[in-house]
Amino acid sequence: MTGPRARAVGVISDTHGLLRPEAVVALRGVDAIVHAGDIGTSDVLDRLGAIAPVTAVRGNNDRGAWAGKLPATEVLEIGGVLLYVLHDVKELGLDPRAAGFGAVISGHSHQPRQEERDGVLFFNPGSAGPRRFKLPVALGRLSVEDGRVRGRILELLCRVE
Repeated sequence: MTGPRARAVGVISDTHGLLRPEAVVALRGVDAIVHAGDIGTSDVLDRLGAIAPVTAVRGNNDRGAWAGKLPATEVLEIGGVLLYVLHDVKELGLDPRAAGFGAVISGHSHQPRQEERDGVLFFNPGSAGPRRFKLPVALGRLSVEDGRVRGRILELLCRVE
């Protein structure tokens, strides 16, 4: 007899209106998708929604009626684990461990990063949209299993040297 299967969550941010074919391929097979803001257009969300259910937050560059409907923060429960989503981690106004979150997902910096702090995974997939400076074009995948969250950054394009 086996326990519950691991749940896969695709994490993408800072697309700024560009959903690359490489990102679509990298997100195939996930159970859910989180977009951590600076989406760019509602079309990006529609296209992601064709892959898996999408949870999205508004970024500082998301404007217009479609963006006004998006929350600044969101909570998502996957496999019994609570994920807190916001665009800019510097605006985090709560203690995620005390609030019971297993992970804090953010974007904004365009710099992929993951680290565990006090038992909480802080995860930024970087930017999957237009390249900025020499930063990688990347997204992430989370695996939720047995009440734990593990992250992985996936570079979509090689860095420009």
